[in-house]
Amino acid sequence: MADTGARTRRRGKALLDAIYAAAVEEAAAAGPGRLTMDAIAKRAATARTTLYRRWSDPLDLLLEALAELHPVEQPDPGAHDLRGDLIASLRLMTDWSSSAAGRAVMAIVADPARDPAVVEALFERVFARRGGTFTQTVLRHYAEHGRLDPDRLTPVVLDIGEALVTKRMIDTGTAPDDAYLAAIVDQAILPAVGPETETR
Repeated sequence: MADTGARTRRRGKALLDAIYAAAVEEAAAAGPGRLTMDAIAKRAATARTTLYRRWSDPLDLLLEALAELHPVEQPDPGAHDLRGDLIASLRLMTDWSSSAAGRAVMAIVADPARDPAVVEALFERVFARRGGTFTQTVLRHYAEHGRLDPDRLTPVVLDIGEALVTKRMIDTGTAPDDAYLAAIVDQAILPAVGPETETR
């Protein structure tokens, strides 16, 4: 664990941001199963009692931190660039995957001794609260604007992009480049969702 040095006096958002960052960094480094309030407090350079005023346990703190630090997709408001928005969402995913928050999530889902209730809480509190994430957010946005047939957005179709990116990262050990992300969109996602509908 990194030496954080002396405690600093922070309040409000500055303190909360430091605690969130410490929680995900500690989970990514030590694993969620070894996460403690003491370790988070030391990394955040704050008192353990400060944490207990708001959170009952380190997992509750970690899940809140992951939810707050999760990236937000920004598809075209008028739903006029599906391909570009899908590529951007996959790039957002690859950038997030290399962050402390992304590595903390992977530590949770890849843990062979993981608690199913923890994984369920992760998806409910981090991913499902906005109705999905990454390509799913983009595809639902376009369906809501009448550009895609919502019946074609099956669970398999909604997972295609993320599944292929994850496989590529596992196979190569590196994040796919923009050309590969574009190929995923052109050769897998767009054919699966069907042609866009023109809107007036």
